Amino acid sequence: MVTAQLTGRTLIRITAKQQLGPDAQVDDKALVFVPTDPALTDPFLGLVEDWFSTPGFEWHPHRGLETVTTVVDGVLEHGDNLGHAGTLEPGEVQWMTAGHGIIHRELAHRDEHAHVLQMWLNLPAEKKLTPSRYQDLTRAAIPRVQAPGVTIDVHAGTVEGVTGAARTHHPVQGLVATLDPGSSYDLEVPTEHRLFAHVMDGRLLIGGRELHAGQTGWSDPVTGAVATTLQVAAVDPDKRARVMVYSGTPLREPVAFGGPFVMNTKAEITKAFADFQAGAFGPVPRVARLAYDR
Repeated sequence: MVTAQLTGRTLIRITAKQQLGPDAQVDDKALVFVPTDPALTDPFLGLVEDWFSTPGFEWHPHRGLETVTTVVDGVLEHGDNLGHAGTLEPGEVQWMTAGHGIIHRELAHRDEHAHVLQMWLNLPAEKKLTPSRYQDLTRAAIPRVQAPGVTIDVHAGTVEGVTGAARTHHPVQGLVATLDPGSSYDLEVPTEHRLFAHVMDGRLLIGGRELHAGQTGWSDPVTGAVATTLQVAAVDPDKRARVMVYSGTPLREPVAFGGPFVMNTKAEITKAFADFQAGAFGPVPRVARLAYDR
C-alpha cells in the first residue's frame, strides 16, 4: 500500500484584527479581515466580530453570498422572511444562504448579550441567485473529532472521515479546534484550498509561525502536492487555545460590492437594490421577538 506524501502548509501572511469600538448597532466591533483585495481572500469575503445587546441588527436584506455566524458567547436570536426563528448558543453556527434574496435579523436574545464571529462566504456566479435557505448547526448537529488534547467541531467539509452538517454550494472545509496546553494536531487540507486560521483564544504555532488571539494566518493553494496538512500546536503552557480554520477553493471571479449585496458586476448590484425595493425579496417580516421564558 502506497501512502500519499503530505506537504506541510506554511502561512504566507498574518493579519491582526482592527478594533472599532461601539456604534449605533453594537457595543463593540472588530474587523478580523475585510475584502480590501478580494483576490487575496477568495472565496472568503470578510470576517467581523461583534458584541451587542441592543439594538443589534434589525431587518436587512442580502443577496449573492452566504453568511456563516459562529456564536462565541451569549445567545443569538435570529429570524428571517422564510419563516425561520430561534436562538443559538455558544459554539453553534448559523449558516445562511442569501442567494436570490433574503431578509433577516440578528439580535441578542432578551437584549442581554451576544458575541459572534460572522464570515461572508462568496457564492459562484452560477449560484448567485440560487434559492435562499437557512441552516442551524446546533451543538447536537455539529460532529466532533477527538484527538489527544484536541477537540474539533466540524462545521463543513470532512475531517478524518467526519463530515460537517453544513450543506455548501462550493467546496469548503470549516471547523473550530480547541487545544489543551502542549497539544498539537495535523489538519489535512485539500491542496486546491486557500485557508485562513483565526486565533480566538490563546497562543498557537500554526504552519510554523506563532500567532496570538486576534491574529489570522493565511495559506494559499499548493500546486504539485498530493495532499497538504496544517500543523497547529498550543504553545502556552497554562492556557487552552482555540482556533477557527476555514478553507475553500478560490472562485477567481470578479467581485462587486453594494452594501449587503455581493455580485459580479455593478449592474447586478443596481438590480439587487431595485429588486429589493420592488419587493422581489418578499415583504419585511412583522413578527414579534421570541417570547421570554422567565
